Amino acid sequence: MKKIMVTFVAATITLLFSCSSSNEKMGNFKILPLPQQLEITGTSNLEVKDILSYYSTSKDELPVLAGILKQIKSGTSKDHVELVYSIDGTLDIQAEGYTLVITKEQITITGKDKAGLFYGFKTLEQIMEDAQEQQVSLPLCRITDFPLLSYRAIHLDVKHHMEKTTYYYTLIDKLASYKVNAIIAEMEDKLAFEKHPIIGSSDALSISEWKKISDYAKERHIEISPLIQGLGHASFVLKHSEYKHLRDTPESDWAFNPLDPETYKVQFDLYLEAMEATPHGKYLHIGGDEVHTTGQNSGKTALELQLIWLNKVCAFAEEHGRIPIFWDDMPLQQANVYKPMFQPELTQEQVDAVWEENEHKLLAFLDDFPKNCIYMRWNYRSPEALGNIKAMEWFRSHNLEVMGATAGQTRWVLMPLEESNMENIKDFAVGSINSDLNGLLLTLWDDDSPHFELYVRGIIAFSEYTWSGEKRNRTTLKSAYRQREFSYSVADSSYAFIDDLEKPVAFWKNALLKGNKRNYLKTMANSMEEGVIDFPDKDSIGQWSKQYSSRLETASALAQIGDSISVKIADMKAKAIRNTYTLEVYEQVNQLTRFASKTLLALAAYDIATTPEEVQKAMQQLHHLREDFNTLRTQFEKVYAKTRILTKPDNYILDQDHHSHLANQSLNFDWQFLAEMQLLDKLDKELFLKDSKIIE
Repeated sequence: MKKIMVTFVAATITLLFSCSSSNEKMGNFKILPLPQQLEITGTSNLEVKDILSYYSTSKDELPVLAGILKQIKSGTSKDHVELVYSIDGTLDIQAEGYTLVITKEQITITGKDKAGLFYGFKTLEQIMEDAQEQQVSLPLCRITDFPLLSYRAIHLDVKHHMEKTTYYYTLIDKLASYKVNAIIAEMEDKLAFEKHPIIGSSDALSISEWKKISDYAKERHIEISPLIQGLGHASFVLKHSEYKHLRDTPESDWAFNPLDPETYKVQFDLYLEAMEATPHGKYLHIGGDEVHTTGQNSGKTALELQLIWLNKVCAFAEEHGRIPIFWDDMPLQQANVYKPMFQPELTQEQVDAVWEENEHKLLAFLDDFPKNCIYMRWNYRSPEALGNIKAMEWFRSHNLEVMGATAGQTRWVLMPLEESNMENIKDFAVGSINSDLNGLLLTLWDDDSPHFELYVRGIIAFSEYTWSGEKRNRTTLKSAYRQREFSYSVADSSYAFIDDLEKPVAFWKNALLKGNKRNYLKTMANSMEEGVIDFPDKDSIGQWSKQYSSRLETASALAQIGDSISVKIADMKAKAIRNTYTLEVYEQVNQLTRFASKTLLALAAYDIATTPEEVQKAMQQLHHLREDFNTLRTQFEKVYAKTRILTKPDNYILDQDHHSHLANQSLNFDWQFLAEMQLLDKLDKELFLKDSKIIE
């Protein structure tokens, strides 16, 4: 057999090989995240069905296994098993690292520690999954692997909705398979607080239920830490009449008064129960972002008040064995050095000038910045900006620990856009690695509440870049995503529909509205008139189509794209071996966006209709829109409800919605469809009543 050797240290990987012997076939193996070093030298004699028994030379317990390896049995000696494993603390690689060697007849996994051993098995599971699916033997290979960032956390934000509890266990299994090792859970009122029961929503998980999830995660080397919003983002507490006296501004449920001692009694009670619910967590994320307080007109500056609060809560966290994490934006805003972090066009000289002018405002309070705190530098658009780098360097130069936060979801409605924000995720991960930081958080905000399955591609990009660095380009990474998540048979770029879906989703948001209004319809006094697009006037035939010609051109083009995406998704569903539910969710997103284009084109047909027959046909088409929408919504909710709880409890109190979060605007799932519902009501009011004879 021809010998084939490929070594990957900092290169793109696609393990697709052919051999000279007609009796041997090598598969297409795609490992996520990409190992640091990998050598392929041929084909072993081992098929997946042959991997029946294991033996530990270090007498360590077998890691938690899933899927393809779950049924493997213990053997009596290393010479009579297919899989040998051990833990060797002297292994010359970083923590969580491992080596994996597949020879002709045996597999050997050596972990630096328990986590490393676990990740070695996870890599083997992926290799075996590919081999079984393609009906090939395992490759002869040698892997040396370890993470470049030690803390790789995703943000689980449940403030506006809960998934069915089983989904969280499935999610943890998926995160573990991609070597994500931490979750920061933003609980708000989805923890059933015992000391303050009115704060917890009636659909909240109990402390014991959160504990079970935390224990399950810990067994899979995922550490869950809580995020309980502190100074600001406090509506989940302050919306209740029992806590109104703790407001910084009596009319607003947004922020606590940092000078009221009872503020800390309540917050500390919530912290204690959140820590009890997450017993394996290392951190306590205290929030602290997007807030400006006055201490009820105390005369103290917002920065003074922020640091008073920050010192108290950081001391509490330390007393209870947790490291506090704090969003760092407000001190930087209050010192006027914030804007350069989001202005990548600024030169170093320009950034330095801003800091030279304003740094004294921070230095005046430097002694008041807690030293036990991690200052989390979040930047979702421009982590490469010199202003962002400057801010991180400032914290570090003053012996303050800093960690970055990127995003897989911000305020995108329906679905994450910008290629799942891959470029920014990569930039922040690579920057963190190059700056010798120890971790990175991937925020996944629930503000406008897309389905969590739509975050997975971004999570995989995050796992890749934080573990491996920048070794794959985005095209190759997307191919690996499709292979790992669905099947090797859909890894080809001809199945790459997600990026194609971005334009329809972006257009859908306001396609039926007057400008960027979807998030604000709920608060408009006359949303039908002010928010929903005007309709054609039959006294001015064709004028409406001229007015909206650009929108109609886009709708026509996107209707064709939607048709193409439907075909691709159907093809993928037929070929996928795993995760077909994810494709069902994407399918519903595509169907909803198509409704917007269909509606606009139907209005255009009515606008240009001239004969009674044409007008009647167009009106009937418009009349059928409600029936079409009702069918669409029913199916949409049916698919989403497989994993998601779509409605809030009947007694749930919506807060003041300071940032116009769609998912905070109704108890049921109406918030997802407010624009469509208002448009259909406007059709009833302005067209169908006026032209009822035509309908009849």
